[in-house]
Parts: sequence; structure tokens; C-alpha cells
Amino acid sequence: MKLREIILLLVITLLGHMLFAQAKNEVKVLQINIWQEGTVVPNGFPAIADEIIAKHADVVLFSEVRNYKGTDFIQRILTELKAKGAIYFGQSSDAKLDVGFISKYPIESQHALYEKDSTMGGVLKSKIKIGKRSFVCYSLHLDYTNYACYLPRGYDGVTWKKLDRPVSDVGTIIEANRKSKRDEAIQDILRDVEKEDQSQSFIIAGDFNEPSHLDWTLATKDLFDHRGAVVPWDCSVLLEKAGFIDSFRQLYPNPVSHPGFTYPAFNKDVSIEKLAWAPTADDRDRIDYVYYRSKKPLKPVKANIVGPVETVKYGQKQEKDSEDNFLLPEGVWPTDHKAMLVMFKF
Repeated sequence: MKLREIILLLVITLLGHMLFAQAKNEVKVLQINIWQEGTVVPNGFPAIADEIIAKHADVVLFSEVRNYKGTDFIQRILTELKAKGAIYFGQSSDAKLDVGFISKYPIESQHALYEKDSTMGGVLKSKIKIGKRSFVCYSLHLDYTNYACYLPRGYDGVTWKKLDRPVSDVGTIIEANRKSKRDEAIQDILRDVEKEDQSQSFIIAGDFNEPSHLDWTLATKDLFDHRGAVVPWDCSVLLEKAGFIDSFRQLYPNPVSHPGFTYPAFNKDVSIEKLAWAPTADDRDRIDYVYYRSKKPLKPVKANIVGPVETVKYGQKQEKDSEDNFLLPEGVWPTDHKAMLVMFKF
């Protein structure tokens, strides 16, 4: 193909996306932890592309981007998607950033909130425009240490070792949780949001490595090995106070009938030992989220958990035991998390 033909093809593709964007009044947001870029699961990497295409995601926010051995995950996944007939835009991210973002719409700007050697976790800020609506999207993978929701389950949230007895005192749990960098990262993101033009719509999505205060309630205190604890988890409380809405809980407010567990997910292609970090506990939690805030109309109309219906409980495969709505994998499921797919109307 001659250079002129290549340029013409690119121009036609870009114009097509622009016209498509102008006609759109909805956006499908897919948030997915890809578990070491899908390398832990056989054929996991191509399965990531298969899921993006099958679920018709408009934007995708990745956690656990590694850029192994000098490779560029974003460029690799864009190439894989293109080979399968799907065109997305994306910019390469630093090997140590741990998060990524791709979109069916051109990315107007993108930068990381933290330096590559930061211990704060990964936060990538990207701006896109769909029609006349501007979106600011933050892709997150927050600090995994001091995983305090393990304490009531009888496990240490730093060493992952079994404790002599579970810890259910809320003050102790919160104190342990605040030893992580998660709450500081959320505060940094919120400060960054306030610097932006508030006519834009904001999406914050990712693997927070922390449950929600909307899930650890009086209604669930004796379920899921919460052991009576009603915990005001910091990240969700901070976001709620700042006006951000948890899209899944907005549509499914009952944490008993719709717990929305995203971790740990059962995976038929991986041994259960790799999936169960607290094998004598029910450590299932919702730690992957899609939050939004917008002064202009923006409404979640669908929120689906993407992945196998089965979870892992007490170190064993657990069949579906909730009323949650699932979109099943096409074949191989590439990760040990469930993903979130949220459709917004605007």
C-alpha cells in the first residue's frame, strides 16, 4: 500500500470515529484487572481482546499493565484488536505505571498522576470527547498492601498469613487500612478533579484493593465472614463525600441480594491454589469499581459483572449464590478478578 493510500485510510477512519461520536449519546465503560496482562492464564492475552470486542466496550480501563521484557502492552493490545477488526486509540504508558487506557475515540491528552517509582499505586488520567461531551477518565490500581478486609477473615493484610484469631474491631480495621496509600491516592485524585473544568464528566474506575462502605453494612455484618463489622472504608467514603457515585450500587443498592463480588473470581483454567489467598475464609469482596460525577446529565442504565458466575469461597469453587447479573466470558477468562461493564446515557 502506498503512503498516500495509508494516509487516506487513516483520515477516513478518524472521520468515521468523529461522525460516530457525534451520533452517540451513550458510552460503555469496561474496567478490568488483567492479571499480569493475561499471562497467568493460558491464552489470556488474546482473550482480553476477545472480551473487549464481545462486550462492545467504548472505553477500557486496565489494571496490572506490566510491559514485560520491554514490550508495550497498549500497542500490543491495539494491534491484537485491530487484527480482529476493532479499532481503538491508546497511548503507551510507563512500564511501572501499572494501569492503561484505550478508547474508541481519540485521546486528547493523557498523563500519570504519579512518578513511575511512586509507592502510591497507578493512576492514569485520560481525556476524550464523545460528540460535544468531554470526559476525564482516571484509571486506577491502588496499593495492594495493608489489605485490611482480611483481618475479620482471620488473615494478615500484609503477610497474608493466618492469624491466631480474626479481628473484628472496626477501629483496628480502619487503623490498619490507613497504613496503605489508598486513601491518600483518592485524595490526590479528588484534588486533581477540582482543578478541572467542571462542565466535563468524570469517570474514576479501577481495582481499588479495598471494599466499599456500601457493602460492609448492618445488613451484611453477619455475612461473607464480616464477623459483625460495619466498616466505613475510606476510599468509598471519600468519593461519596466528593459527589462521586458508585455506578453498580446506584443500580443495585442491596448488598445482600447483589453483593457484586469482583474478587476472587473462579477461573477454570487456573488451579484453585492460585485463586485462594485466604483458603479458610469467605474473602469475597467488591473491590473493582466504576465511579462517576457530572454536572451535565449522565446516568448509568446498565451495570454488569463480566466473568464467570462462580467465585472462590473457603478455598473452593462456589457456584452462583447471588442475584447479580453476569455477562459470561466468550471462552477463556484472562484474570482472577471479575470485570465491570457500565453503560452510561448522556
